[in-house]
Amino acid sequence: MPALTLKNVSYKYKHAQRDAVSSISCAFEEGKVYAIVGPSGSGKSTLLSLLAGLDLPTEGEVAFDGDSLAGMNLDRYRRESISMIFQAFHLFPLMTVMENVCFPMELCGVNPKDAKPRAAALLEGVGITEEQMGRFPSKLSGGERQRVAIARSLASNAKIILGDEPTGNLDGANTQNIIDILCSLAHEKGYCVIIVTHDMEVADAADVALRMRDGVLKDAL
Repeated sequence: MPALTLKNVSYKYKHAQRDAVSSISCAFEEGKVYAIVGPSGSGKSTLLSLLAGLDLPTEGEVAFDGDSLAGMNLDRYRRESISMIFQAFHLFPLMTVMENVCFPMELCGVNPKDAKPRAAALLEGVGITEEQMGRFPSKLSGGERQRVAIARSLASNAKIILGDEPTGNLDGANTQNIIDILCSLAHEKGYCVIIVTHDMEVADAADVALRMRDGVLKDAL
C-alpha cells in the first residue's frame, strides 16, 4: 500500500480566483525518492503543505496508510508520521546539535537518557562527528547543518520525509552529499522521500520526477 495517496485533491485559498492545487490524484510509495519541480507559483509549496497536514484539501482526500487525514489528529500525524527538511534548516540556534536531534524524540515521550545514544547514532549516520555534536548550529557549515536537519527528521521514526528545497542553500558538493543521503534512506531503509525543488540535479537523481504547473501535477519530466 502506498504511504500517501491523493484522490482528486484541490485546494483554493480564500478569495483566490483559481485553485492553487487542482484535481491531483497520485500515490507516493515507500522506498522511493520523488522530486516535484516547477516554477514559482505553480502550487508546489501548497501541495507540500497538504501532504504535511498543515492544510486540508478544499476538495478530494489525502490519505496516509489508507486513512484520510481529515479524520486524524493532525498534530500527532505531523509529530509521528512525517518529517520535514527545509532550505533554511530551521535548527534551534540555542540548542546544541545533539539537543536539536534529541528534541523530537523527547516530544514523543522518549526518556532523555535513551534519546542521546540514538541521536548520536543518527548523527554519525549522516557524517557528523562527536565533536560537532556539542556545537551550536551557527558553528557548522551549511552542508553540516542540513545533515543535522536530516538526522533530526529521522528521530521520530516517521517513514515519510518531505523536503522543501533542501539543497537550495548548498553548493554543488554539499548538494550531492544530501542527495546521496536521501537516496540511501529511501533505497536502503525504505523511507518515502518527497522533495519540492528547483534543482534539476535533485530531479535527475530521483526515482520519480514530476512537474507541477498551474496547480496540476504532471507525469515524469
